[in-house]
Amino acid sequence: MINPLKLNLARRHPIWLFARVMLMAALFAPGICAQSAGGREKIYVVAHFDTMPPNVAGPILSQYVEDTRKDKGALRVELYSEIGRTNHFVIVEQWENQQAFDAHEAAAHTRQFREQIQPVLASPWDQRVDRLAGRAVPKNSH
Repeated sequence: MINPLKLNLARRHPIWLFARVMLMAALFAPGICAQSAGGREKIYVVAHFDTMPPNVAGPILSQYVEDTRKDKGALRVELYSEIGRTNHFVIVEQWENQQAFDAHEAAAHTRQFREQIQPVLASPWDQRVDRLAGRAVPKNSH
């Protein structure tokens, strides 16, 4: 199921876009700690992309999110779309460790998703991967 984050960034200055992305990161952070059990790095992945036409990708994206949430080591998988630019999507993933992320990348459902989404992409697939081990990340006091 698509979980759109209502962001009206289409008419904003780029600094506002940066501020909103940082706010999203801060909201995502409460469940984050610098390392998982055993000192292994957690992996954070953010993918940005546009599709054409906007409505055709919905079922493909929903299936990918549903399948990915079932992958071993998937801690969080979220899908967002932008108000005013409904063909712009962001997928945010949190993985237990590098091995879980690598297994996901090699999984049949991930390869199938990439094959299905490719014909409807209106922008390059922009995927960023970050490892937070060793960084000072505050834990949520709740």
